[in-house]
Amino acid sequence: MLSEGTIIALSTPQGSGALGVIRISGSLAFEKTALFFVPKSNKKVVFTPKKAQLGEFRVGDEILDEVVLTSYVAPHSYTGEDCVELSCHGSPFILQQIIANYLKVGLLPAQPGEFTLRAYLNQKMDLSQSESVADIIASESEASHRVAIQQLRGGYSAEMENLRQDLIEFKALIELELDFSEEDVAFADLDKLRDLLTTVYQKIESLQQSFSYGNAIKKGVPVAIAGKPNVGKSSLLNALLDEEKAIVSTIPGTTRDAIEDVVVIEGIAFRLIDTAGLRKTEDVVEAIGIQKTREKVNQAAVLLYLYTSPCAIEEIVAELNSLYRPGLLLFLIENKIDLHQFQHNTELSGAIQKSITSSFQTKLGGISTLDKDSIDNLKKELAASIKSMKGDASAIITNSRHFYALKEAAESVKTVQEGLERKIPGDLLSIELKEAIFHIGTITGKIDLDEDILGTIFGRFCIGK
Repeated sequence: MLSEGTIIALSTPQGSGALGVIRISGSLAFEKTALFFVPKSNKKVVFTPKKAQLGEFRVGDEILDEVVLTSYVAPHSYTGEDCVELSCHGSPFILQQIIANYLKVGLLPAQPGEFTLRAYLNQKMDLSQSESVADIIASESEASHRVAIQQLRGGYSAEMENLRQDLIEFKALIELELDFSEEDVAFADLDKLRDLLTTVYQKIESLQQSFSYGNAIKKGVPVAIAGKPNVGKSSLLNALLDEEKAIVSTIPGTTRDAIEDVVVIEGIAFRLIDTAGLRKTEDVVEAIGIQKTREKVNQAAVLLYLYTSPCAIEEIVAELNSLYRPGLLLFLIENKIDLHQFQHNTELSGAIQKSITSSFQTKLGGISTLDKDSIDNLKKELAASIKSMKGDASAIITNSRHFYALKEAAESVKTVQEGLERKIPGDLLSIELKEAIFHIGTITGKIDLDEDILGTIFGRFCIGK
């Protein structure tokens, strides 16, 4: 994946804009830039670290554009190499011509993520920090941005390295005993080793548990709004978004396709999905919409199930049980309480809750889409339910690769714990510890990673980063 040479790419989005930034990195960055850049002073260009210079980009005697040149001298650059950034006008023609002229003199087009890959290989950041760069670019909410920034700044890496060092220390004590096994010398206090393993295992478990929260804030929390026709699903979507996104009608079956939009509540992005009303129907198109409802609920993390009082409890219970999925959080919401003096019928909601499968994680409540306070309270409940998933972890896992690495590490640590109790030979315990150390090391790159793994990780970056 890594080009051997000096690379160039557009670092700003494609298309017309006020400005465009072109990034160059590698040993020839300064030499090749000097072929085209002429300072306003008409003196020879000097590549002064971190200093911006105004000048012209010339191809022979022709001036292509007025540009600003910023130089970064190795190792004090993003990639750890000599780097140049050219800011020019954002005309697609100008950007294309500048890059084309550099390619003519031997520069290479950068691959997706190659600048960050070079930063990793030149030890400007570890692997988890490198991955956080893509997360920062993709962040759509305050919460996802905050977690990505924390990871970029190394807090998460420090947590991983502490875990790794604890396991290395344990492995070293076991191997030291193996070296002196014939002399019957004990270096390790078994009680302390058990305590250390318990602590490490608990830390790994805590980090694993944070993945539900981390993944939710990274990708946005999918929330399906479901219920019988005419219970106010579209009205609730509009109220949560504070805009008329969905058509509201008293005619049953108006919503026939899923309508989606995003609302940010307390820094967390929620992907709201208004679905077709659940009922038996002979209408082919409506039936397709109802099938899509079930598919959307199956993909959701939260289900807002609306009903009105009075209602057929048996039908609601049957529908909810058919929608059940492990991990799905159910908000059982009585809507249109404005028709009942804003009183939530707790007896009815309690009867529904008792009748549905006990495996549901259920929250009860009543709202009126005409009442801003009840909608605000629902928003607070949604945000609180996601924040409660965070647990006690000092760092947050947002990356599925990291989650599965920790899962493998936890299994190895558990095997070592069981091995200690069964008095398994130290050389076998050492093998399992090596596995745990390896899996944690893959998170930050503290191992030898082959090119295929790096290509997979950095290949999802945008070109120019």
